[in-house]
Amino acid sequence: MHAVSRLRTARLARSAKPFLARGGSKAERCAGCRLIFSHCMCALRPALATRSAVCLIMCDTEPLKPSNTGWLIADVVADTAAFGWARTEVDPALLTLLADPQWQPYLVFPGEFVAPERVVTEIQPVACAAAASLPEGKRALFVLLDATWPEARKMFRKSPYLDHLPVLSLLPEQLSRYRLRRSRRDNHICTSEVAALCLGLAGEPLAAQTLAAYLDVFTHHYLQARNQLPVDLEDAAHLRLRGLSGYSA
Repeated sequence: MHAVSRLRTARLARSAKPFLARGGSKAERCAGCRLIFSHCMCALRPALATRSAVCLIMCDTEPLKPSNTGWLIADVVADTAAFGWARTEVDPALLTLLADPQWQPYLVFPGEFVAPERVVTEIQPVACAAAASLPEGKRALFVLLDATWPEARKMFRKSPYLDHLPVLSLLPEQLSRYRLRRSRRDNHICTSEVAALCLGLAGEPLAAQTLAAYLDVFTHHYLQARNQLPVDLEDAAHLRLRGLSGYSA
């Protein structure tokens, strides 16, 4: 059970009534991948070692949503932490993680909403303009606000314990391929796409490509289940993931 799964379990334990995903299937779902059992993809989960880590700060109901892609990050990146967000309090374990000297945290957020002196757009071993220098001996920790765009903006404004972190502003060259939930802004991408871009910037292309392929496979399984259609294990997404992670169909 990874960090997002544990957060989901804790959130369900506090719920007064069952969470019903909007427009989702009412059929029983697999606890490992949140898909209905006929479309389960647990056997396709990649196993990778990464030097970088991810810290998800999740809006209240995000861990409960079957379409949430922060779950996929925790599947692929072993060093993924997940914390629920609240306006009036912060989990002490989150503050401990951010202060851990082995990590160099980067808050990932659009630079247009941040003072210019906090913004970096690259991670390089040598400091330069608009680039973050990763100190020797430290590992990158990417802090992602996992929420809808309006919720993420509120979380950003009302989390003063993040104000000291450098802000990594991503410049994706293509629009989001994520088809389960859409932002009103075309240049906004889903959480796992953000993480994949971060991994690429950190010099981990295999992890970045694997996470991107894993998202495509998840999207296929999710949409096929929604439309009551069978999974195609030989489509382009599955073949790409298989080539990257070496699983057998």
